[in-house]
Amino acid sequence: MSSSSSASSPLSPNSSISFSHSQSQLRQLAADVLDHARSLGASGCETDVSEGQGQSVTVRKGEVETIEYNRDKGIGVTVYFGQRRGNASTSDFSPAALRATVEKAVTIARFTAEDTCAGLPDAALLATGEGPDLDLFHPWNLPVEEAIELARRCEQAAFAVSPLIGNTEGASVSAQQSHFVSANSLGFMGGFATTRHYISCAPIAGKGDDMQRDDWYSNKRDAADFPAPEAIGDYAARRALARLGARKLKTRQVPVLFEAPLASGLIGGFVHAVSGGSLYRKTSFLLDSLGSRVFPEFMQIDESPFITKGLASGYFDDDGVATKARQVVADGVVQGYFLSTYSARKLGLQTTGNAGGSHNLMVKPGRHDFKGLLAEMGRGLLVTELLGHGVNYVTGDYSRGAAGYWVENGEIQYPVEEITIAGNLKDMFHGIAAIGNDIVIHGSKQVGSILIDRMTVAGN
Repeated sequence: MSSSSSASSPLSPNSSISFSHSQSQLRQLAADVLDHARSLGASGCETDVSEGQGQSVTVRKGEVETIEYNRDKGIGVTVYFGQRRGNASTSDFSPAALRATVEKAVTIARFTAEDTCAGLPDAALLATGEGPDLDLFHPWNLPVEEAIELARRCEQAAFAVSPLIGNTEGASVSAQQSHFVSANSLGFMGGFATTRHYISCAPIAGKGDDMQRDDWYSNKRDAADFPAPEAIGDYAARRALARLGARKLKTRQVPVLFEAPLASGLIGGFVHAVSGGSLYRKTSFLLDSLGSRVFPEFMQIDESPFITKGLASGYFDDDGVATKARQVVADGVVQGYFLSTYSARKLGLQTTGNAGGSHNLMVKPGRHDFKGLLAEMGRGLLVTELLGHGVNYVTGDYSRGAAGYWVENGEIQYPVEEITIAGNLKDMFHGIAAIGNDIVIHGSKQVGSILIDRMTVAGN
């Protein structure tokens, strides 16, 4: 995997960090697991071997609050005796521990009831070769003193915005790296290294009874892609200040605009509803939705596993099945579910290469920027924070605590708080009126702000 060269800036990655085990050593451990399972008579076996390390620091009011170092490793083993399955894991990489772990999995399998859907994937669907270089590994050799300084710069920028920023919940800097190998007894073996770093800040604005907090963060594979830490702290502080003087609203039905970071949660709700586990358990409001129109005709969602530096990129899934770029939603119509090998068998379908989740979902942006969406909405609610977990995926009923801003004539008028927004996800998906081009990449879903034509806003 590629990595950037060393540079003088603390925001530049440095490839001098090393793991305690090489990729070849992880591969040998995986091979040893498979060999031992085979020697014990297992009809099939799959294993994952991983190692990770990193550090996180948090500064609050200029003082170091926490410094955390993490170093983890583990081996997971699944063995099959026909359609009986057993699992075991260990963090001990010694030969004796590996043998004992395989033997525990074998014992469990021998006493487990048969499951007609259990077993390894179809060999023809497995990834082959080394796969493309997705540029996911950019180790950040960040001395703890420099991490503390970056966090201080971020927090100081927040304080500098206004005297009304008198406190924070802290600014944090984290640098993480890991690598892994997955293998099974059908001949599949693959693995790679990844990094994931973040900078965050959570300022508190106001005094007395009128105090508000907000936050902002950035997470990247490559630290060289971060904005300046001052920019993160500054923006987080301005968000907190804008919430001062928040009011309550009377209950009404109005359009609701979900800010881009929250809009990704709506897409996540769709993914949950059309994922294998929800479908075969019949706990989804979108049962049998394949080929059905769920969104407006302008809605397009693509799955793109091969984006360089993507936060959810990978050339195989947790089953070892090769991933593929595909259209998940075309012209508002569901083109495919999110299925693992097991869930696909439960449904009588073929795996979509989504064991472990989705891969870089890209929602086609519309023509409006954020201000254009406000103008399109005219009068309604802009939501910038959601509270609670009030989503019933069996019925689609949606009710969440919220905070944000009241909008009139396409302009933000004042902040609002202590409200609830409610609707049904099926109606909300059909009622998407516009999607912005103000995409904020915080995770595996890339989508701009989403305007819903009508929801109930409950307040006083």
